[in-house]
Amino acid sequence: MTVLWINLAIVFLCSFLSRYFSRTLVLNNSLVSIKPNKLFALGTIISFILVSGLRNNIGDTPFYVHTYNITNFTWELVKSQDEMGFAILQMILKRYSNDPQILIFTTALVTNVLIIIGLYKYSRLFELSVYVYITGGLFLVTMNGIRQCLAAAIIFTGTKYLIEGNWFKYLVLIVFASLFHQSALILIPIYFFVRYKAWSKATLILLLFSVLIVLGFNQFSSALFSALQQSQYGVYSTFNEGGANILRVIVFAIPLVIAFFGRERLREIFPHSDLFVNMSIIGLSFMIISMGNWIFARFNIYFELYQIILISWIVKVFRKKDQKLVYYAIILCYLGYFYYDSVINLNIKYFSNYLG
Repeated sequence: MTVLWINLAIVFLCSFLSRYFSRTLVLNNSLVSIKPNKLFALGTIISFILVSGLRNNIGDTPFYVHTYNITNFTWELVKSQDEMGFAILQMILKRYSNDPQILIFTTALVTNVLIIIGLYKYSRLFELSVYVYITGGLFLVTMNGIRQCLAAAIIFTGTKYLIEGNWFKYLVLIVFASLFHQSALILIPIYFFVRYKAWSKATLILLLFSVLIVLGFNQFSSALFSALQQSQYGVYSTFNEGGANILRVIVFAIPLVIAFFGRERLREIFPHSDLFVNMSIIGLSFMIISMGNWIFARFNIYFELYQIILISWIVKVFRKKDQKLVYYAIILCYLGYFYYDSVINLNIKYFSNYLG
């Protein structure tokens, strides 16, 4: 964990300096647009890339390393794959090097660059989003679900299409991301839901439906896995590692509770907040469902990035004199959660042939 703690300190410092030396633009005499310093933001990205890209363990990393070592990637093999994009990527990389580290480094580079650029563009407090990206656990997840996080990072770049209502470009992006992980296709119908005003009746129905699924999870899972039996995801029907930790569900829910009570103020300072709230609500729904089976938490990867941005804005919902207290409270609470989840619960060990 030493490398991960050092990375947390470095990226928080760099991202804080990025915002400290930022340019502030006032739009229409009320809306504030913060443009963080690009040089320090680059330092943040580099640290993420090195730590993630030079690892040789965590999650399913050894599996990808093993597959890269033993597989001869040909066009015939690529055509037989459900996710051809990832097979093509490996085929290209293997032409340059047989060292699987090139695959780990490349996916880490693309994933983290796309994610941090998104946080840079849409966060109100850039360093807080970067901090929660690590302490909330998503950075560790990117080193576990490599293909799905790569797909999520690609789709995350299409946030502007969600905001603009450009359905066609967003659809093309989703289809491209699905070449790396087919679960990305769930974002197609979700496009239409998230463009509605947040906290509508549809929102409440979605959350209620999630709770009902948990209560009747055995029937729900049987029907779902029966439908998926002939697909590559049918293997998850035998997945039995229990449900998601209730603490993680609570951690995910609290920012949304704050966003609900400060929804009018949030819309004033962040006109596009409804979209980010709706994406976060869908993520919470998957988290609730995952209490029945942890595997459903994987879908939350596509939505957690929007909640990370939302957290950076809810600080500004509070009275000016209370904002500093809320800021430090978020720092301390997420630090405690990170220690519990990564050290006590998961006992994460970080190994690298390059970083020691």
